[in-house]
Amino acid sequence: MKSVKEKVSNAASAAKAHVESYKANLEEKAEKATARTPEEREIAHQRRKAKEAEAKMNMHVEKADHAAEKQQGKHHILGHSAVPGGYGGAPVAQTTGVPHQQPLGAVDPVTGTTVPTYPLGGHLHGHKHL
Repeated sequence: MKSVKEKVSNAASAAKAHVESYKANLEEKAEKATARTPEEREIAHQRRKAKEAEAKMNMHVEKADHAAEKQQGKHHILGHSAVPGGYGGAPVAQTTGVPHQQPLGAVDPVTGTTVPTYPLGGHLHGHKHL
């Protein structure tokens, strides 16, 4: 479904770029019709080229945004949340519970020192390979 959405969005971006290019072409013709010198005609031509390039650049930026949206949708893993404390997200330090147990990396309120962030036993039990 994400691929279809990306393709439709890319097609809309391309159509938008073509419309901008067409408008730039019409503006160039109008400016050339009112131009009195060859230099003014050349300026009108350069403006058209700049507007077309800007339209193409915008189209490519939008396509990159669409691809990023698609990739972001693919990388969501069930049970993982970017919200701290959410299901599968980063744990939130709780102040309730057993009084002398602190989460790893927290500051001990009694001594003011940091609780170690590494496993104290040297290895994790239940894991054969680390």
